[in-house]
Amino acid sequence: MIHADAVRALTAWTTDETGQQQLRHDYLAHLAEHQDGLWRSCRPAHITASALVVDPAAGRVLLTLHPKVGLWLQMGGHCEPGDETLAAAALREATEESGIPGLRLLPLDTEPAPVRLDRHQVRCAGKDQPENTHLDVQFLALAPADAREEISEESLDLRWFGFDALPELTDGSLRRLVELARKLVG
Repeated sequence: MIHADAVRALTAWTTDETGQQQLRHDYLAHLAEHQDGLWRSCRPAHITASALVVDPAAGRVLLTLHPKVGLWLQMGGHCEPGDETLAAAALREATEESGIPGLRLLPLDTEPAPVRLDRHQVRCAGKDQPENTHLDVQFLALAPADAREEISEESLDLRWFGFDALPELTDGSLRRLVELARKLVG
């Protein structure tokens, strides 16, 4: 079911950015070739789902200091068998990693939809295993006004940062995602 949803969500998603269009095409080709393309066991690549937690009223985002890569990132990770949709996987990950109940994904048109795609190399199978490619589908999660974060065991730290005050230990992908979030909710 999540495979069909991923194909549907990526087929419906549109963007004006050439690089993002190419990634969408690549993700759809991956799913056409791999019925198991959303699972961690699919090598050398698999789809992942993430969500940038945003507090629009305060103009800030919640980031996690990822223990494996040592960078401040959005919440996210691998799809699990109980996830029925990519959006559900992204929301589950954001809720688990932020500890914030009541998150909701930003709807585009009438339902939650991806806002960006990012392809990156990781060692999710262990230090002694070869790198994998994460084909990340990124959403925006809106925090309730009274949101109180709670650090999980999946993070070294968890902090709010203003749109204009991101920490140095981030990458270009996160910075582009935050800029897009600012345009969409700010």
